[in-house]
Amino acid sequence: MAGLHTEIHFETEICARLAEQGWLYAENDAAQFDRTHGLFPPDLLAWIEATQPDAWTRLTKTHGTALPKVLAERVRKSLNERGTLDVLRRGVEMLGLREPLRLAQFKPALALNATTRAHYEANRLRVVRQVTHSPNNPQAELDLVLFLNGLAVATVELKSNFTQSVHDAVDQYRFDRHPQPKGGVLEPLLGFPGGALVHFAVSQSEVMMATRLAGPATVFLPFNRGHDGGAGNAPNPAGFATAYLWEEVWARESWLDILHRYLIGKRDDKKQLKSVVFPRYHQLDATRQLVADVLAQGPGQRYLVQHSAGSGKTNSIAWTAHFLADLHDAAHRKLFDSVLVVSDRNVLDVQLQEALFDFERNAGVVARITNDNGAKSAQLSQALKDGKKIIVCTIQTFPFALKAVQELAATEGKRFAVIADEAHSSQTGEAAAKLKTLLSAEEWADLQDGGTVDANDIAAAHMAARAGDSGLTYVAFTATPKAKTLELFGRKGADGLPQPFHVYSMRQAIEEGFILDVLKHYTSYQLAFKLAHDGKSYDEAQVERSAAMKGIMQWVRLHPYNIAQKVQVVVEHYRENVQPLLQGRAKAMVVVGSRKEAVRWQKAIRAYISRQHYPLGVLTAFSGEVDDPDSYPDAVTEASKELNPGLKGRDIRDAFAAPEFHLLLVANKFQTGFDQPLLCGMYIDKVLGGIQAVQTLSRLNRSHPGKDTTYILDFVNEPAEILKAFKTYYQTAELDATTDPDLVYDLRAKLDAAGHYDDVEVDRVAKVDLDPHGTQKQLDAAIAPVADRLLRRYKAAAAAQAKDTLDALALFKNDMGAFVRLYAFLSQIFDYGNTDIEKRFLFFKRLIPLLEFGRERDTVDLSKVVLTHHTLKHHGRQAMGLQADGRYPLASIDALGSGAVQEKDKTYLDEIIQKVNGLFEGALTDGDQLVYVNGVLRGKLLENETLLRQAASNTKEQFANSPDLNDALLHAIMDALDAHTTMSTQALGSERVRAGLRDILLGPAQLYEALRRRHNAHP
Repeated sequence: MAGLHTEIHFETEICARLAEQGWLYAENDAAQFDRTHGLFPPDLLAWIEATQPDAWTRLTKTHGTALPKVLAERVRKSLNERGTLDVLRRGVEMLGLREPLRLAQFKPALALNATTRAHYEANRLRVVRQVTHSPNNPQAELDLVLFLNGLAVATVELKSNFTQSVHDAVDQYRFDRHPQPKGGVLEPLLGFPGGALVHFAVSQSEVMMATRLAGPATVFLPFNRGHDGGAGNAPNPAGFATAYLWEEVWARESWLDILHRYLIGKRDDKKQLKSVVFPRYHQLDATRQLVADVLAQGPGQRYLVQHSAGSGKTNSIAWTAHFLADLHDAAHRKLFDSVLVVSDRNVLDVQLQEALFDFERNAGVVARITNDNGAKSAQLSQALKDGKKIIVCTIQTFPFALKAVQELAATEGKRFAVIADEAHSSQTGEAAAKLKTLLSAEEWADLQDGGTVDANDIAAAHMAARAGDSGLTYVAFTATPKAKTLELFGRKGADGLPQPFHVYSMRQAIEEGFILDVLKHYTSYQLAFKLAHDGKSYDEAQVERSAAMKGIMQWVRLHPYNIAQKVQVVVEHYRENVQPLLQGRAKAMVVVGSRKEAVRWQKAIRAYISRQHYPLGVLTAFSGEVDDPDSYPDAVTEASKELNPGLKGRDIRDAFAAPEFHLLLVANKFQTGFDQPLLCGMYIDKVLGGIQAVQTLSRLNRSHPGKDTTYILDFVNEPAEILKAFKTYYQTAELDATTDPDLVYDLRAKLDAAGHYDDVEVDRVAKVDLDPHGTQKQLDAAIAPVADRLLRRYKAAAAAQAKDTLDALALFKNDMGAFVRLYAFLSQIFDYGNTDIEKRFLFFKRLIPLLEFGRERDTVDLSKVVLTHHTLKHHGRQAMGLQADGRYPLASIDALGSGAVQEKDKTYLDEIIQKVNGLFEGALTDGDQLVYVNGVLRGKLLENETLLRQAASNTKEQFANSPDLNDALLHAIMDALDAHTTMSTQALGSERVRAGLRDILLGPAQLYEALRRRHNAHP
């Protein structure tokens, strides 16, 4: 056939397929289109006559042959005034009719009665091709127009990949399809709000859509399914890659459902319609799959929806809440008594109200539980009593609300759906204490320093119901699921590992342009510092290595010179690179390691700006208060005038949005859940790992008109580790292995074998603990003998300096803590059905707080350490744009309590300081030196077969005196000359340096021991 590459064949295929699915279609339909009113009159008249015969009779009697014209004028006037969506859902009023004239029949939530079903089946969906639609330009044609009962609901521009792309169709809308040309009239199909509800640009490979045309300013969004975790669509072996659009989305039932339940009218403060929301494909797919699964599986399931930032989670949650609240089973019974939504997004409240009002014209279906309107318990009880469809609570009130619905589910058989948004909040007091069993030590420390937790952590911590509970259905929305979130809410895949129920990946969001790739302009700085100490008394002081290193690093980070140098880098980089973006409106965030650092940075940065006379505004954000006499005489909070004089009572988010503020200093606060689209720069002076790195740096990814560049300067983190963290969530999060439920049994056996308690004592404590009438006096009598026995053993061992016994008792206590944390988590996933396990959980939980031993820790006196050398070494900008390859899975919970008593790694404080100082001269970081000595040289020597044999057959002293060791070291230095010129040159030219290298390799680098291990492993 001639011209197979042309657009006409594509158009014919779509129309034929729609006709097969029940759409009305005829070749000459375009001739019957009413260009003046933008309607297809035959379908409008036929619909009214078939579904509303009484109204039809009255209208024909009143208007006679003029009815088509009168009706068209009335409908067009209503469309222009109220908008197409409202007219379709509410109808139009006409003189002489008792009730509005319905223009569509949508499917209600409950069963259809015979009349309603007949009217639903009578809906006339029609596709018309080559429509000359414009009263301003008689020659202008639209490739396809989709009608419902004569009203245009969608327009379509088609392009064949053989000649043009989908972007050519987009440009056609932007430049040739203006809704109101200059000097012309409003286009009936293209104008807003009375034109088509959505406009599609379609090629054989891609789909894009817009709901409001505005000439060249029109914004089109992708409407693609995604391909291999990224943008676009996968090839379709049975036809076109975009066939899902007309075969699935435009399928009769689907299309009517979208017009009925998905489209949301957004209104301004004056309640005027300003836009219409049409679901993106992943939102449509996720919500439909979720509803279908709930209907198939019944209540009591758990769902993890992993949707990236920029995915439109607020709308997805609003749709999910509405659909679940209205869901009925095959017997027409309501599945859920109420839907509980936890979110700190005020916009979600507004969006839910708008959506539900659009659907039902009932403003009272959503209740919000807050601290503002009386007691939370009274509010929740009233909301449940009133049968509110949807109850929205904050993350602070969520624990109480969750407990309440759990009790109702257990005692009254009620069923609830709980939707946990990825809301983050600071937690204090008892609410935070309950989270301790589910948080890692690092997460707990962050929380104590003003950090945040998300709603999924709260849900996990308070989900007391065991496996098999059918009263609660959980839906967790998150862009960055933690390992425990994945296990708690995920579904097991073919490989047995938990997976999200639905994924819209970071990669797809970036490629589709909804968020920015924040790693494109990532610059790493590394701190190089020299330390010296004053006095000899510290040479003898043995300290634990981790404590010493942590103390030294903290001292250096708080040193005024260190902060001053970084402040200069930050301010000058911001002025040169970041501030000019977005026409001078771009803002930046500085992330520091602690609240005390934030206070000291604030003083230093304001002092520098003042000296330079820069017109820059700075805000500092953290939770709680900081008492730092070196900075301010009294403790300060973020609301203090000394710290934030320009705040003036405003919320810090609102203040930072104002044009007079440019830099925001944060410590833990605002590293998650903070959306400021003008944020284009970030300066990191805090160690970030895993999910925290992704969440923190992702504050930059929010899109904004004109925003296409972001900058990150990182003073402390390794670029490779940051990239690794992002790749974990780039396509989808996954676990490398599922947590083994048998770990609980293994840990119980290990604890039982220690012989510090017996079954009688465990049963005694559990019996009191589970007794609803038990008293604290009874609990104390049951547990005290065990605690007293252990404390006496520890005290006796300490007096006798029996180190092995002391270590064993400390390990026993740590293992009990591991058991409690592991069981609290796993019991929410697996039904152990084992009362002995549960009893030990209660027993250990009561015993741990009574054991005061094992908390001792060496401290480090740094009063005489002084800073003698400090440089910042620029490692250059490193574009780390994410690629699809290389997934880094999350680590599962593994081998808790598998620790053994080990000698703590002790070293002299003087040796630690000397190691940090290094051997070489010049601006070299400790990282450079460590890589060179412990990585490059040591690695080359470990491959030397001669040294391998000598280490295996000689003592360390004999090996140290081997001439072969000196020769091998010299060759290793020469081999490293190209890659490490500075250090290798110094080593080749100095016998002192080579001797120093040799001593380090034989000492802290453990070369001899490593060679022997290598030989024994591979004899």
